[in-house]
Amino acid sequence: MAPHQHHADGCCGHQHQHYNHTEEHDHDHDHDHGDASSFKTYLPAIASFVLLLLAIALDYFSAPFFEGYLRLGWYLLAYIPVAWPVVREAFTTIIKGDIFTEFLLMALATIGAFALGEYPEAVAVMLFYSIGELFQGAAVSRAKNNIKALLDVRPDIATVFRDGEYISVDPKEVAIGEILQLKAGEKAPLDGELESDSASFNTAALTGESKPKTIRKGEQVLAGMLNLEGVITLKVAKKFEDSALSKILDLVQNASAKKAKTELLIRRFAKIYTPIVFFLAIALTFLPYFFVANYDFNIWLYRALVFLVISCPCALVISIPLGYFGGIGAASANGILFKGSNYLDLITKVNTVVLDKTGTLTQGVFKVKEIQSEVPEKEFINYLASIENQSTHPIAKAIVTYNGDNNLLSVQNVTEIAGHGLKAEINGNEVLAGNGKLLKQMGVVYPTEADEKVETTVLLAIGRKYAGFVTIADEAKPDAKQAIVALHSVGVNKIVMLSGDKTSITQKVATDLGVDEAYGDLLPEDKVTQLEKIKTEPNRVITFVGDGINDAPVLALSDVGIAMGALGSDVAIETADVVIQNDMPSKIATAIKIGHATKKIVYQNIGLAFGVKAFVLILGAGGLATMWEAVFADVGVAFLAILNAVRIQRMKF
Repeated sequence: MAPHQHHADGCCGHQHQHYNHTEEHDHDHDHDHGDASSFKTYLPAIASFVLLLLAIALDYFSAPFFEGYLRLGWYLLAYIPVAWPVVREAFTTIIKGDIFTEFLLMALATIGAFALGEYPEAVAVMLFYSIGELFQGAAVSRAKNNIKALLDVRPDIATVFRDGEYISVDPKEVAIGEILQLKAGEKAPLDGELESDSASFNTAALTGESKPKTIRKGEQVLAGMLNLEGVITLKVAKKFEDSALSKILDLVQNASAKKAKTELLIRRFAKIYTPIVFFLAIALTFLPYFFVANYDFNIWLYRALVFLVISCPCALVISIPLGYFGGIGAASANGILFKGSNYLDLITKVNTVVLDKTGTLTQGVFKVKEIQSEVPEKEFINYLASIENQSTHPIAKAIVTYNGDNNLLSVQNVTEIAGHGLKAEINGNEVLAGNGKLLKQMGVVYPTEADEKVETTVLLAIGRKYAGFVTIADEAKPDAKQAIVALHSVGVNKIVMLSGDKTSITQKVATDLGVDEAYGDLLPEDKVTQLEKIKTEPNRVITFVGDGINDAPVLALSDVGIAMGALGSDVAIETADVVIQNDMPSKIATAIKIGHATKKIVYQNIGLAFGVKAFVLILGAGGLATMWEAVFADVGVAFLAILNAVRIQRMKF
């Protein structure tokens, strides 16, 4: 149970601190007692509950033998299993100089109740506190499940080819360049390049997407990807500790290190609040002596003890970090990694989204969009693909891919004319493939329509006679338009697209997708200038979304930097505040929605805790609340706050 854990900042010592080993207060004696699935964890509470029920029944029926020392001993027996960890922790924290903790409040309140003969209330307070801790442990485990799934994706064994055979070794022992074997149903233990012709992988554990991904020979396979069919091989590209997944695991495990302002405020509040209520309780015990006729020490001490139980700040200090942790877990389940709960808060204030075009809103893969030819289309494409096959340019590759299985023609005497295109001989004919400048230079007349196209145009001439043209364009991602609509729906009032592509293409993509403003022909430094210009506008909170490789300066400059589809990019993981693990721009709006849902839950919990506690504190000070109402005000409110905090795990975004 959580009372075993030292709490160094004067608030509740709860399991959520186990997930953050980088706080300013290191807990060198932390124990992972949050395993709520263990029967041993529940045993003290079960024993205490059974003994308390029996004692209350004996009291109710006024059993003649159940009185005096036997009754006291029985209630002590019920009290000790749940109280000992709390009392021990109260002493431990006092010795370490941290006096005013929740443990001291609970210990004083219940020991005082015993001194006044209120045995059932004393046991009940500590029992319900203990159950609350167990319940909290289960809630934290639930919140952590999505992150656990990510932490468990990397296998412990690698099958590596050595000395003519495949052997099983620890992934940490595998060197770069070695060959690994993956059978169907096995996960890649390390990053590498696929050696087999092609393979289908389930990337759900990394990206949150269940749709299988086909990877071809020479392409990147990341640790944690699940091989879906057949036996394949891959060449290791990175050491165990350098894999993208290792960096992501570090990011997730340390996400709670960066606290939201609300969380930090509540922690500071609890450090001041706890000693104040302690001294108020003392005042409530003794001050009435000077103002109240018929002063009864026992009555006012009981009221002070009730006051102490009610005033415990547990509901706040438990539920607020749990709410943020739940938000981080929910985001992870959706393939979105937040580097800290502070970014969950900040993303809710974003009103301006600036996006890179290529690789963020578009797929970054060129495809043939339109063909206009003076000769049969199949012949035209075959000629064009045959000559373009001599080039390594992405546009040339797009044309060759479009040609498909058609046999390429024999090409001789290839000449590249810089900035213009290619000249070669095919079937004894001079063939030209390139832009309008090339055809004009060679005296070939062609329709002006080709020059009016927004997209990149490749023209073809056979035997100095115009044969036709193709347009090549980068396709928008399937959910790009949906992403823009979704961003407007979550309160973003300005969406800007920046691109190094030519302005005409950039403007066309922006118009098609519904982007508010677009700027093309930008170098990386121009993107920085453009973002700085937007930042000068009043009340702008900006998120920049890019591929994380060449956009690092702009990612760092924005209020919230989001790296898109950057699972394999070290730069993205290091520079961005939020990492979207797949290529879906619609996840930007999802991240904002999760931020809003988390913030709403946190503020609901603050209102609930303060409201109920203030009401019952007044009743307690006036003698209208007993220990039973105090239990509800403390543990009951904590229960409700925890239930509210874990709701985010069930939400659909």
